[in-house]
Amino acid sequence: MESHSSDVFRPSSAARVQARTQRPVPLTARMKARQSSKIRELVEAVKSAGFLTLNEQAKALGLPRSTAWTIRKASHKAGLSASIINPMLAPPELPALARTKILEYVEEKAAGLYGGSRSQRRKFAARLAIEKLPVCRETESTPVPEQNGITRASGERSWVIPEGPIQQ
Repeated sequence: MESHSSDVFRPSSAARVQARTQRPVPLTARMKARQSSKIRELVEAVKSAGFLTLNEQAKALGLPRSTAWTIRKASHKAGLSASIINPMLAPPELPALARTKILEYVEEKAAGLYGGSRSQRRKFAARLAIEKLPVCRETESTPVPEQNGITRASGERSWVIPEGPIQQ
């Protein structure tokens, strides 16, 4: 039996578009989505503590209004740098839940869950003004903090970054 071109199955253009949209999301996109989600959690933690206006949030976070606005809108493309995180951890009026979210963000960023080369992650960790940094080791789905941060006798801080590739 001969086959004719009309007998060959050809998916419609709608089916081809649907097949393209069902492809898995690239790793970098998942990392950035996770990072944005953590920043949104931080903003919600500040709001839930009663800091509702931009001025109140900026003061609670120890940041200028413009920086607080950018964080509030979760539009930090490269995430939060150490130069932004350090002043955020300084104010005593920072809500405990917000402090926890910031420290979770620091752990995950230093562990590479938001991307970045090993060198970039080391520089990020070295610029933080935190006495002891916990290490994040990865499990199947979530980072698990371990209290292995190192403060040398000279007072120099370091972050032990897990070996091996990041698995998502």
